[in-house]
Amino acid sequence: MTRPRIGITTGYRDGEQRVDVHYSQAIEAAGGLPLILPLLATAAAAAELAALLDGLVITGGPGITTGLIGHLPDDLPPVDPLRDATDRLLYAAMAQRPILGICYGMQFLNAQAGGTIYADLMAQQPGAQPHSPGRGAAPHPVHFAPGSRLAALLGPVFAANTYHIQAVAAVGAGLRAVGHSPDGIIEALESDDGRLIGVQFHPERLGPAAAPLFADFVQRCRRPA
Repeated sequence: MTRPRIGITTGYRDGEQRVDVHYSQAIEAAGGLPLILPLLATAAAAAELAALLDGLVITGGPGITTGLIGHLPDDLPPVDPLRDATDRLLYAAMAQRPILGICYGMQFLNAQAGGTIYADLMAQQPGAQPHSPGRGAAPHPVHFAPGSRLAALLGPVFAANTYHIQAVAAVGAGLRAVGHSPDGIIEALESDDGRLIGVQFHPERLGPAAAPLFADFVQRCRRPA
């Protein structure tokens, strides 16, 4: 059976694209063909690239600047405009295909749907615990909503890692919050049509525990024969 071709976005800094190898390993292990994507300048190029893909993973990254509430803290640099522009082009070009957003990627999906993002979660949300290792965060449970796709895949309570300073504030149109940490922070989003899934944690680093999420994503990316 042909492997679905899954595009994986990259970070960008000082003229170099970089991506953690765990993303491609998770997609390959789930039966997909991971393709690391270039940075692009035009919608025409993005459309041609998207025609080669069956799905898209928007990876983790620095600070989201769209839909931002407040100002980014000193320990979180903003996303480079070139990566931001490329992510927008790819998101628009993949409008009919499944997309998985991870950490920054989940926040990106929310912002594109008109939602808002806390610039500094701990400073702006009373009672929020540290969610960044640099600020003393530790792994924590995520509670998934009954009836959600993620609850069916990962169970009602999932042991998640945590690597974020920002967080979703208001949920964008067509999305719903289906996962929360014990302090009430949104940890997962699903679109009403089931095409988009976003998780605030990093499942690619959680091995077999998160394998059902990637297996389901790759399966949804398979085009009908």
